[in-house]
Amino acid sequence: MLFEELPAFRIYCCVIAAIFGAVMGSFLHCVGWRIAHNEAFWKGRSHCPACGHTLSAIELIPVFSWLIQRGRCRHCGEKIPVRYPLSEVFFAVVTVLCLLRFGLTAICLRNWIFFCCLFCLSVVDLEIFIIPDSCLVIAALAWIVTFPWSGETLGYAGTHLLAGFIYGGALLAVSLIMDRILQKDTLGGGDIKLFAVCGLYLGLISSLFALLLACVLGLLFVFWQSRSGKEDAGRLPFGPSIALATWIMVMYGDIFTNWYLSLL
Repeated sequence: MLFEELPAFRIYCCVIAAIFGAVMGSFLHCVGWRIAHNEAFWKGRSHCPACGHTLSAIELIPVFSWLIQRGRCRHCGEKIPVRYPLSEVFFAVVTVLCLLRFGLTAICLRNWIFFCCLFCLSVVDLEIFIIPDSCLVIAALAWIVTFPWSGETLGYAGTHLLAGFIYGGALLAVSLIMDRILQKDTLGGGDIKLFAVCGLYLGLISSLFALLLACVLGLLFVFWQSRSGKEDAGRLPFGPSIALATWIMVMYGDIFTNWYLSLL
């Protein structure tokens, strides 16, 4: 394939992917923010969240607009949170890494759509502690629709479907037991559904690694929140931890699983 054989073409594709990824990072952050604040994301132009000023094209250039404006709205002077350019840079990196890892393939497209969903739902979960079902439905549909072009077998599909049922069901059972013991909600329904969808992409062994890694990342996040003195330090949006752990396993899970299997 040209992508693997021609370095110049690979560099060109990576540059386009970085630009497109930055634009998508800005869009997905906007979608997540609007979902969290009960705004329709499919209509209405982008606006300043502080004063409502409609943003012009020059104010919507990923990263550069924030730098040119020195992190402030040109209309009201309100500070623009640094998470906006960081989201754009982050998703540009995610897009390029996905392209380099999977090439110009259906699997690359499928995983990239999945990463879009993970990023968007993480934004919403961080804002309002809710994982939107729409992101999970899109991720599941992407896996189903692209399967015929993925080159994977029906046996592969069966084990991944089984992984979704097993880990989603296991988390549901653990959640119900812990709710009964502690007399309070311990794990949101969105987290359980999210991990069921993650099972589609990861399979049985990688899902186990993702679950363990998500728990470690969640504990680190709780520690960071407690040190930062935030008002919601006692509440943990688990979705971002699951999303990050799943991204790591989708991208580099074969390294972990091969190492683990070599020990057996």
